[in-house]
Amino acid sequence: MLKRVPRFVWLLAIAAAAVTAALLFRGHDQASLYTTATVDRGDIVEVVGATGTLEAVTTVQIGSQVSGTIDNLYVDFNSVVRKGQVIARLDPLLFEARVGQAKANVLAAKANVDRARAGVEDMQQKYERAKELAAERLLPQTDLETAKANYDGAVAQLRANEAAESQADANLHQTEVDLSHTIITTPIDGVVISRNVDIGQTVAASFQAPVLFVIANDLAEMRVNASVDEADVGRVREGQEVTFRVDAFPETSFEGRVEQVRLNPTTVSNVVTYNAIVAVDNRDLALRPGMTATVSVIVRKAEGALRVPAAALRFRPDGFEGGSALRGAGMRSAEGGQPGRTGGPRMGGAGGGGGRPTGARFGEKGRPGGLGPDSATAAPAGDAAQAGAAGDERRGRPTVLFVPGSKGEPQPEPVLVGISDGQYVEVRRGLEEGAIVITGTEIPGAPPSGPRPGASPSTNPFSPQFQRRQR
Repeated sequence: MLKRVPRFVWLLAIAAAAVTAALLFRGHDQASLYTTATVDRGDIVEVVGATGTLEAVTTVQIGSQVSGTIDNLYVDFNSVVRKGQVIARLDPLLFEARVGQAKANVLAAKANVDRARAGVEDMQQKYERAKELAAERLLPQTDLETAKANYDGAVAQLRANEAAESQADANLHQTEVDLSHTIITTPIDGVVISRNVDIGQTVAASFQAPVLFVIANDLAEMRVNASVDEADVGRVREGQEVTFRVDAFPETSFEGRVEQVRLNPTTVSNVVTYNAIVAVDNRDLALRPGMTATVSVIVRKAEGALRVPAAALRFRPDGFEGGSALRGAGMRSAEGGQPGRTGGPRMGGAGGGGGRPTGARFGEKGRPGGLGPDSATAAPAGDAAQAGAAGDERRGRPTVLFVPGSKGEPQPEPVLVGISDGQYVEVRRGLEEGAIVITGTEIPGAPPSGPRPGASPSTNPFSPQFQRRQR
């Protein structure tokens, strides 16, 4: 038999359900909170990101043209050398023996020439005597012809011996050159960065000269061989300033300048890149060949420009239509230079130039807008060609962002934007310094979604862009 539930238990259950329903209804009807930021001034630098390797301006691989055994080494790693300095020597005994043999061959060839010359003189005398006798009909014609043939043969033998003498001289010169190649010298001033042999090691120079040393020219002048993606190479020009970092000095930013953009493409796994050569001043010799550099080519910069967080250009409330909103808000006012509003209702704590998000109640619930045709991207640096098609790039690109209205609802504000570093976007027309803009919808208890301090400004699609998700 079931026990009867007391009345006060039913009353408590009904009261709890009513309170829960009221809370749910109140939460559903509660106005949304928006994160905002203030238009401030600051520097914006648009860059192209790339990676590369540090290398000396001139690097020479020194090898041996002859085979032999390393007899002496006169330099080691990091040795500073001068042009013409002897850095190694091969065992010369075998080559000296070849030189001696070649000299003997030259002497024998000269002796053969002298003997042939004497034979020619003898045959010439006999031939002249035979002609005199034949003229007086005292010698048969056949003997005259034989004397002439003997003379011509002696002359030919002299020429052959002279050719053999020339060949012996050439062989002597070749052996002397081979002997000189046993002395390894450096063709440039520089530093030895690699030594691949030791004393007593045999060097075999057959089809290719073995590399004994690698010498880099003056390391006070270096260069970065950077790989630039094909999507960004159109914005890289000779003479542009470059900043880069290396893992060995993570807190130091080094500077350089684009010296050359090579036309030869490199394709790896269907990814096309082009090599950009960056000249680097390395007077303190802190940089070393082979270091990996993270390069940022400065394409454009704006100092002390009006700027807003890029998130403000991505925010779109529910039901927003880009084209009609721009027409309704009067895009001509932005193009004509009419200053935009400086803010609507005061947003508590929304000042301070850093785009710090604060909470404010508005009537209509908003949502983050996608990258529609009327909005600027967070990194519009790749839209240079599109900006040229839309009009004069110096005037800016038209887009719309939202400011708090008089009744707390988001109001579209047409603006002209310029360059971007991925975190901030330059505002060229449409807003004034101190104006408040909406950057997104705030979720209670969630961390703020403002721009990340110290974030990488690179717009290269291959560079990591760890941006916090916009809400």
